[in-house]
Amino acid sequence: MSILDIVTAVLILAGSTLALTAAIGVVRFPDTLSRMHSATKPQVLGLLLVLAGAAIRLRGHADIGMVILTGLFTLITAPVIANRVGQLAYREQNIRDDLLTRDEMADFGDADSDGEK
Repeated sequence: MSILDIVTAVLILAGSTLALTAAIGVVRFPDTLSRMHSATKPQVLGLLLVLAGAAIRLRGHADIGMVILTGLFTLITAPVIANRVGQLAYREQNIRDDLLTRDEMADFGDADSDGEK
């Protein structure tokens, strides 16, 4: 067993563990914003670690480009999706106000209710 095999195994195991904790967090957390955090941050990092392990294992192979593209698309789309889910949860008032320290969207919420954007 070479050192690259060990590094690959560690990366894939760490990524899988992060993905598992993200899935558990989605099920266990009480509100939408907490679930959104759990679904984006550890899940993306876990996927990137698994892809890094796969890239090490596939070095010199033609499929390495697809692994890189998968990681880039994940990095691009995950923050956008999290932002939209957070806005939707706020708009539908599906959040716990006692957990917010500052409500920065309150000023923008008034304009949306009047039909202005």
